Amino acid sequence: MKIDSQKHLFHRERPCLKVLFTGLCLGMTSFLVMWSCMGGEKEKQPPQSLLFQHFGKLHNSTNSFTSPADGVIEIISEESGSLTGSFYSEFGISSEHYSSLQQALYWAGPDRSVTDVSKSTSSAHSTFIIQNLKNSYRIGEEIYVTIHARDFKNKPKPYGGDFFQAKLFSSKKASVFGEVLDLLNGSYSVRFLLPWVGQAQVAVRLIHSSEGVQVLKHHRDTDSDRVFFNGYFEGPGPNGTRLKEIVKCNVKWDKNGLERVGKGDSCCEYKDSRSGEEWRCKKPKSLPCSARVYHSMGGYIKRMTAKEATFMQQTDKGIYGQKSLLNILPSNESTIIDVREKCRPGLHSPVPAGFYLNDVWTSFVCKTRQFTPQKTTQCLKDKHIYMMGDSTMRQWFEFLLNAVPSLKQMNLHVLYQAGPLLAVDVGNNIDLHWRAHGIPLRCWKTEVANLHYISNEIEDLAGGPHTVIVFNLGPHFTTYPLDYFIHRVLRIRKTVVDLLQRAPATTVIIKTVNTGYKDVFGSDWYSLQLDRVLRWAFQDVGVYILDVWQMTSCHYNQENIHPGPVIIKNEMDIFLSFICPE
Repeated sequence: MKIDSQKHLFHRERPCLKVLFTGLCLGMTSFLVMWSCMGGEKEKQPPQSLLFQHFGKLHNSTNSFTSPADGVIEIISEESGSLTGSFYSEFGISSEHYSSLQQALYWAGPDRSVTDVSKSTSSAHSTFIIQNLKNSYRIGEEIYVTIHARDFKNKPKPYGGDFFQAKLFSSKKASVFGEVLDLLNGSYSVRFLLPWVGQAQVAVRLIHSSEGVQVLKHHRDTDSDRVFFNGYFEGPGPNGTRLKEIVKCNVKWDKNGLERVGKGDSCCEYKDSRSGEEWRCKKPKSLPCSARVYHSMGGYIKRMTAKEATFMQQTDKGIYGQKSLLNILPSNESTIIDVREKCRPGLHSPVPAGFYLNDVWTSFVCKTRQFTPQKTTQCLKDKHIYMMGDSTMRQWFEFLLNAVPSLKQMNLHVLYQAGPLLAVDVGNNIDLHWRAHGIPLRCWKTEVANLHYISNEIEDLAGGPHTVIVFNLGPHFTTYPLDYFIHRVLRIRKTVVDLLQRAPATTVIIKTVNTGYKDVFGSDWYSLQLDRVLRWAFQDVGVYILDVWQMTSCHYNQENIHPGPVIIKNEMDIFLSFICPE
């Protein structure tokens, strides 16, 4: 079965969902939803096909948010001129481009105030059924599953906004991600591709109820300082002593609760002259602001009410449904799904983006291959590889360090959690770098001077055909307002655009956010929103986007913010296929 992963294999008509919004701040936008169905008739389910790719660039994420037919959303601003503002216009973001971001971030919610927990979504009462179940299927067909959300009194939910994740799996260490569509009426449609021969079974989890999502939204928009950091100040004291003070620090952002750190003369403020990023600490009692030497994670502040905590109890729970084993037979054409597209920058991720079989991921984005240590060394020969991000990116550094025996790590006498880290292979002319993405960073005590912003690092690189840059952002930003994260991402986007203009042969790869967090300090729902921002910002820049969201969501291993070795190996095979497509 030959598949061109970048072309639509069928087309279906879609109704239009118009959304008018009046707020100008992400996360604080109010929506009025109006339906306009084509012909006034309920859309029929499309015929099954080999592989369906989301329409348009905005549907490269992994959970849908629109109409029963995944309809187009038109967002009309009452003050479109103020959408972009000075910041967005500085980075070439038009009102239309910004509106597309609002579309990507839209998430339905309760159409009424819910204070009675018994009226919230219950995983024990919610169910799923397989539509038009057959005795057997052919590889490449699709099936549809309907989820019915119910409350604790077993009453159907009348509105959407629940966060479900679904997968198809088998005992052959095979699995594939399921695309969930919110029908906005308490029901959800899930589409699965059947990509392997054998048996398969459906599994659906309630990650957060719609009421739980509202709790997450509330705390993101009002309680962003619930994760705080320490600033360590040191300086000379009397009689040759050394003065030391520890104070609370956080992002400088005078809203969303971050203003509680303080303002004016009570604080020390640090603005990076190039990136414009700002950081703020309470002023030490006996030392100047210039005496800040170290940074570390401070702690967590729990401000959830007892009622909110009850809503959050319905987190990451499996729901009941048909446990029928699906029998998947070979197709009349071939038993192998063959993706022929050569890996190149700018390709978009379909849903599904691939599947596991015998613990090997087959990508639907482009043709990837498996790398032995010898092939890995050959691929990286004469390369300068710069990795920037969090600890999940550091896992890639560690993988390559083990996969290439001739790579030797240098001891730079720094905190391992924050870096910078360096490994070299003199014989093959390889240098491998990793460093953290800068503050905010939840880490042990480390030197402030070693915490560099990604945009500054990229700005300082010459680039070229021997340079590979890969970065990620996500888990350390989950508690912050979306507009803060967008600012950070757009600054990086600008430096990437500038780099590719002066050195177009540079390889730039973005690792998306992976699943793993399930609480108010780092929920997968937060991560999904950040993931959509990243995809939106870089979808037209000409970079590689490595989709690890689906890879971590559908694997049989229990989700962990730090994926296991099998997942990392498959991620690295894609990474290396991007660098060495043939």
